[in-house]
Amino acid sequence: MAEPRADEHWYRSMVPRERRTFWACFGGWATDAMDVQIYSLLIPVLLTVGVLSSNAEAGLIGTVTLLCSAVGGWAGGVLADRFGRALMLQVTVLWFSVFTLLCAFAQDATQLLVFRGLMGFGFGGEWAVGAILMGETVRARFRGRAVGTVQSGWAVGWGLAVALFVLTQTLLPPETAWRVLFALGVLPALGVFWIRRHVPEPDVYVRHADRREDRPSFLGIFRGGLLRTTLVCALLCTGAQGGYYALTTFLPQFLRTARGLDVLGLGGTLLLVIVGALAGYLFGAWLTDRLGRRPALVVCAVAAFVIVLPFTLLDLPTPVFTALALPLGFVSSAYFSGLGPLLTEQYPTELRGSGQGFCYNFGRGIGALFPLLVGLLADAISIGVAIALFAGIAYLVMAGCALLLPETRGAELTGSAS
Repeated sequence: MAEPRADEHWYRSMVPRERRTFWACFGGWATDAMDVQIYSLLIPVLLTVGVLSSNAEAGLIGTVTLLCSAVGGWAGGVLADRFGRALMLQVTVLWFSVFTLLCAFAQDATQLLVFRGLMGFGFGGEWAVGAILMGETVRARFRGRAVGTVQSGWAVGWGLAVALFVLTQTLLPPETAWRVLFALGVLPALGVFWIRRHVPEPDVYVRHADRREDRPSFLGIFRGGLLRTTLVCALLCTGAQGGYYALTTFLPQFLRTARGLDVLGLGGTLLLVIVGALAGYLFGAWLTDRLGRRPALVVCAVAAFVIVLPFTLLDLPTPVFTALALPLGFVSSAYFSGLGPLLTEQYPTELRGSGQGFCYNFGRGIGALFPLLVGLLADAISIGVAIALFAGIAYLVMAGCALLLPETRGAELTGSAS
């Protein structure tokens, strides 16, 4: 296995093709995050202007979006195995951008649910396709750092969403501001033209795409030695995403209701969470190459459990609570940097899209129930308790599953399912 060298800077070591692919995947994930996080930020506003009527209804829309993204993610992986990684990246970016724009024209909660659900198909597909494209293009010795750093694009997109939220809410009346913010979600579609011109298919995919007569069914991920891998990876991803969505979907609402923050206070606290998340993604990318895939995921899951519970359960003094926002963002995001490299290295090339897409998005589909459950429980008891309960369970599941998988740091990608 290729060990990462301590004196090697992975980005400077990249050839131009690897760098173009890196920025395409980074940009796709960042803009995906912007369009996804717009809804979470707007939940308090949509409740105020009457588009939404309860936390449960807000959670239902979040859950439907994530369920659709789970289907879209698996479909995106299967289609990427059939038609190409770079092509499907373009399709998914265009898809989620257009349906985010359509959310601006929703007249009620039902229409918003339909548009957000359709948007979810592209949102889910983008991660699956981008992670595979990046994992197959970069070399094994810095795959963890490269794929993990792409994950940090989520924090960049989240930050952009917060900045646009504060700007629109400050300059426009709430009845107009939420529509403008959704409409701005169409901007990522412009990146499709650059991807189409500058990002080729990975060599390892092109070599195996020529052998169409030998291509296995996508159901191959449930056969032979891959069955156990698929089941454990799917459960691991359920913990990873269930914990994240239990926390972040209702984090703005928690800050607004449980802590009484106004728009500027909400934006400032979320900025600290986002800065922490950016640092967490980058640290997780480094850690997954330094320690290995399994130990990095366990360390990050335990750290998330330790920080999230006091943040949501304890009545902390404002200075302490605010200071804790930075490590909260750090620990709740760092483990995502290890998921892409780990899943990429579990499957042969001809089944990589199917396997990676299924596991990550099965986790997203089951994790999608967490916002709904948090929303239902929040209407009955404290929103902080609801978040802590489901996030805490999810982090423990993730840590346990990571221990059941083989270590694959530095593994060269294979092209045989046998």
